[in-house]
Amino acid sequence: MSKGPAPAIVVMGVSGSGKSSVGARLSAAIGLAFRDADEFHPEANVAKMSAGVALTDADRWPWLDAIGEALRDADHGIIVACSALRRAYRDRLRSAAGRPLTFIHLSGSRATIGPRIGARRGHFMPPSLLDSQLATLEPPAPDESAITVSVAPPLDDVVAAIVAALPATADRGD
Repeated sequence: MSKGPAPAIVVMGVSGSGKSSVGARLSAAIGLAFRDADEFHPEANVAKMSAGVALTDADRWPWLDAIGEALRDADHGIIVACSALRRAYRDRLRSAAGRPLTFIHLSGSRATIGPRIGARRGHFMPPSLLDSQLATLEPPAPDESAITVSVAPPLDDVVAAIVAALPATADRGD
């Protein structure tokens, strides 16, 4: 009996929602490789964001295509932390990946996420861009393969909720 393709999961949400922390912890929990979308940004994108300038779609398309290629090429499954704020960005990832993707939408209020992003050190994304990210966010629609999880609980509880909600085929990386 065929078990189908290895899972490809995108942990999505605004900056400061915990994508990297959740993605790394989920990786350990279910045994899939983890990559952070930040590592795919060209230097020009990092420089813009570091200066407090929001990226344009023209800045994002090559970045999303590179992430999609990593999703496509992960034969043994993968988890990628990527903002994927708009449906158009998620569609671009799906197209570039050429395989089914499960999106984990980390949802939280500005009151929850604001202090977290403000306390973060050593990251190129300044807290001043949180409002633009919240304004840009298009939560996944019912027809998208997505699981929405609140980031208000402790990290272990967030990851446990995700593991419980994942389809059985996504619970191991073999």
